[in-house]
Amino acid sequence: MFSVRLRHARKAAGLSLRDLGALVGISHAAIKKYEDGISMPSSDVLMRLSDALKVRVEYFFRAQPVVLDGIEYRKRSSLSKKKLDAITHQVIDQIERRIELESLFPRSPMRQFSPVKGLPQVVNTVDDAEDAAEAVRKAWQLGFDPIPDLIDVLETHGIRVFMVDEDADKQFDGLAAKAQGLPIVVVSRNWPGDRQRFTLAHELGHLMLEQRIAENLLEEKVCNRFAAAFLLPRSSAFREIGEHRNALEVRELGLLKEEFGLSMMCIMHRAHELGIISSACRSELGQLFRVNGWHIHEPGPPLRSERAHVFEQLLFHALAEDYIGESKAAELMGTTLVQFKRLRSMQNVEELPGAVVGQ
Repeated sequence: MFSVRLRHARKAAGLSLRDLGALVGISHAAIKKYEDGISMPSSDVLMRLSDALKVRVEYFFRAQPVVLDGIEYRKRSSLSKKKLDAITHQVIDQIERRIELESLFPRSPMRQFSPVKGLPQVVNTVDDAEDAAEAVRKAWQLGFDPIPDLIDVLETHGIRVFMVDEDADKQFDGLAAKAQGLPIVVVSRNWPGDRQRFTLAHELGHLMLEQRIAENLLEEKVCNRFAAAFLLPRSSAFREIGEHRNALEVRELGLLKEEFGLSMMCIMHRAHELGIISSACRSELGQLFRVNGWHIHEPGPPLRSERAHVFEQLLFHALAEDYIGESKAAELMGTTLVQFKRLRSMQNVEELPGAVVGQ
């Protein structure tokens, strides 16, 4: 098991055998022997491996690693396989800690995910995604108002959400998969909120409409429509924008972005697909955005990023009920015992890594 864990940790760190050997002060051939299960490191080398890979020693001796099934990357073509592997192994580490934490509870603290009732049996047109999004909102009792905390909504209904530390300007564009039958979605912690939210809603569309989309339709296009309709329902769009408009103001789009958590460009396209504005109006607005570079960086401050906090809540729940002690809690959070004790006592919480390591 150590050999598999070491390989996973090295790939998660994006290091080659030679890179890791140089950091630890041993040959790449020795690292290869560890990964092939031919030999085991001494306690001193084990500690250096732990420091170099930024994992606790306990990580190397966990049970059988989790396997991700049906991995679906939403990525741009320039993202290398090496980087994808690193992201995947970062996610696996988080999932393993999450599953181990949940297993400590006498009863599962999470609801099981399942598609809601009222979904179209077959999505024959892109417009059917509107009905699907409204069916989910109705089943989850969300009404038609803005959703302030989308991650919390997904977690509440059995979808585990994880975050990685990819920068907003890098080429990673989301990941969806299943681990031990559990649906998971991964986004970058450093993205602006509108990008996180659209990716999360898009992946929700994949989960809800799995095997329901007609073969002649592009699944990505259908799920994009689902995402837009889920975040900004048509009734809300008609109420906030109007059923017919000759023009839209940029500031108006900015205010709607703040309210519904969708990018200004997405709101503009949403108004067009609902027939609120004409194709000419959309083209004019699109040109304005391109001329000003707003299609890359929209005007105004970026939308606040979402925060995955369920892992922390479960961890402190388990600690309060004596399912685990402080040492195990620190291990699951991926931090030192000293740092964890400071976090538990609310000392300089914003400076500690604990709030972001586990999720």
